[in-house]
Amino acid sequence: MSHLPVIVGLGGINAAGRSSGYHGYKRIVSNSLNDKIMADTWNDLCHRMGIIHGAKSITDAHIEQAKNGTLIRKIMLFDTQKVPVNKIIANADKDSAQLLQSTYTSVPVPSAGQLPEGFDIGALYHAHNHPRGLRMTVYGASDLLNSIGIAWSEISSLVAPDEISVYASSAVGQIDQFSLSGLIGNPLNGLRVSSKMLPLSLPDMPADFINSYVINSIGNTSANIGACASFLYNLKQGVSDIKQGKAKICLVGCAEAPVVPEILDGFLMMGALADEHKLCKLDGTDTVDYRRTCRPFSTNVGLTLAEASQFVLLMSDDLALQCGANILGSVPDVFVSADANKKSISSPGVGNYITMMKAASLANSLLDGKLQHSYVQAHGTGTPQNRVTESHIINEVAKVFGLHHWDVTAIKAYVGHSFSASAGDQLANTLGAWQYGWIPGIKTIDHIAEDVHATHLNILMQDKFIGEQGKDMRATIINSKGFGGNNASAVILSPQQTMQMLSKKHGNSSVSSYHLRNQAVKSESEKQDQATCRGEESVIYDFGNSVMQASDLKLSRQEVTVAGHRHAIKLPNAEEFNEFL
Repeated sequence: MSHLPVIVGLGGINAAGRSSGYHGYKRIVSNSLNDKIMADTWNDLCHRMGIIHGAKSITDAHIEQAKNGTLIRKIMLFDTQKVPVNKIIANADKDSAQLLQSTYTSVPVPSAGQLPEGFDIGALYHAHNHPRGLRMTVYGASDLLNSIGIAWSEISSLVAPDEISVYASSAVGQIDQFSLSGLIGNPLNGLRVSSKMLPLSLPDMPADFINSYVINSIGNTSANIGACASFLYNLKQGVSDIKQGKAKICLVGCAEAPVVPEILDGFLMMGALADEHKLCKLDGTDTVDYRRTCRPFSTNVGLTLAEASQFVLLMSDDLALQCGANILGSVPDVFVSADANKKSISSPGVGNYITMMKAASLANSLLDGKLQHSYVQAHGTGTPQNRVTESHIINEVAKVFGLHHWDVTAIKAYVGHSFSASAGDQLANTLGAWQYGWIPGIKTIDHIAEDVHATHLNILMQDKFIGEQGKDMRATIINSKGFGGNNASAVILSPQQTMQMLSKKHGNSSVSSYHLRNQAVKSESEKQDQATCRGEESVIYDFGNSVMQASDLKLSRQEVTVAGHRHAIKLPNAEEFNEFL
C-alpha cells in the first residue's frame, strides 16, 4: 500500500517571527488581516522581542516597535562600519618579520533578514558556547515539537526506534566566534582555540543536535546539502523514507546563521549581494531604503542575506490518522536535478526546467488536470540573473500546461535569503496561506522588470485572497535553485486536498474517527500557542539526560530491543532479494 507523507507540525523562526501558529506568515500579510486575527501575533512578537513582559496590554506603540524590529531591516547583529581586521605593516627592514596591525574595515551591505530585534535564544536554555546556527536549531526544533499538540514521547512510542528519521543541515556550517571563525581566526589574533569549535562548525550539526539533545533518537539520520536547495533536499529524503515504508515519522529542516562579515564578504566578491552603492544608484538617491533591498522580478541589484531556522514533522498518512495529528498539508514528492555542464559553477543551468516540469506534471495529475488551482512559491532571490532565468522557467512550464495567469510570489522580499533554510521559509508561508487565505504578494516592488518572462504568469505585487482557508488553491509548487547546480521543486498539497485523498484511501468512517481524535490534539496545540504568545516558552535541550549505554540494548538474531522503547527494531533478511538467490 502506498503512503502519503503528511505535514503534522511546523516550527522555527525567521525575520518575520515564530513559525508555529503561523505567526511569521501573519506578520508578512498583517495588512490584509484584521486586528482580532493579528492580536496573538503582535503579542507573541512583543514577548519574543522583550518589548513587553508579563500580562501587559499591547498598545499601538508596541505594535509599531514590533513592526520596525522584524522583516528585512538595517543590519544590527554587528557594526557594518567597524569590522575588525588585521592590516600588513610595510617594513623598511626586509629581513624583519612581517607585522600586522589591528584596524577596522566596513562591509557595504545595508540590510539583512535578522531574527526579531531583541530576541535572545540563549536566555531560554543553557546555550554556553553554542554557535548561533545551533541555538536556532534547538529553538526551531523545540518550537515544532511544542506546537504539535501531542507529546513527543507519545508519538515516538507508536513506532519502532528505526522508523523515525531526522534530516537536517546548514549549507555553510556554523561561522562565528564559537565555531569556524574562532577556529581559524583565534590563532591569528593570539586567542585560544577550544575543542568544540571544529565539530560545532560542521554542516551536519543541526541533525546531530536534534538527535542527541532534542528527541533522543537512534533512527535514520543524514544532513543533505544542496546550497540554497538544502531544505528541499532534506524534505525529499524524508518524503522518500515515508513513501517507501522505511520510516513513519520524519523531522526535516535547516538552520542557517550567515549574517556575519565573512560570509557577506564572500557574497560581495561574487557580485551577488545588494550593496549600498548599487542600491543608491538604482533609486537615484543617497539614502538606502533598508526595507526594499530585495526586489524579486523587478529592477534589482542583488540578494539580501538572512538567517532562519525552519522545521516540519512528516508522518505517514495512516499514523497521522491513528494519533489524530493536525494535518497541515502533504508532500507527494520532491524533484531534484543537476545542471550538467555549464560555464560557471554559480550560474543557473537547465536542471530547474526538469524539476519544475516534473512538479507541475504531478500536481496537474493530482488535481485532475486543474493546475490553475495551484501557484508557485518562486526562489525569487532578487538578483538580475534570477529574475530572467527563473521567470523563463516558470513561464515556459505555464505554457506547456495551458496556464495564462499562473500566480507567482517570492517570500524573500520580506525575510531575505536564508540560504539552506530558504525553502523552509517558503513552506511556512504556503501552510499559512491555507489557514488564513492570503498569498503574500511581492510588495517591495512597484513594477515587473522588462526582461522578466511573464506572458503566462501573474506575478503578485499585492496580497491575493484565495478564499477562506485558501480553498481556491489546492497545491503549491515550491521552487529552489542552488549554487553548484542544485535544483529542487516540491509539490505541497493543501489540507483540504490531502483530506480528500485520505478519505478516498481510508474511507469516510476512518476520517470521521480521525476528526474526533483530532479535536483534543487541536485544542492542546492551540493552548500551547496561546501560552507561548504570552511569553510562557520552554526550549527542549536534554544535555546528558537519558544517555544510552550498551547495557540498554538486548540483541538477538531477529531483533534489537532498546530499553525505554515499546517496539523492537526488526533485523533485515534477504527476502527482497529472493529472485536473485
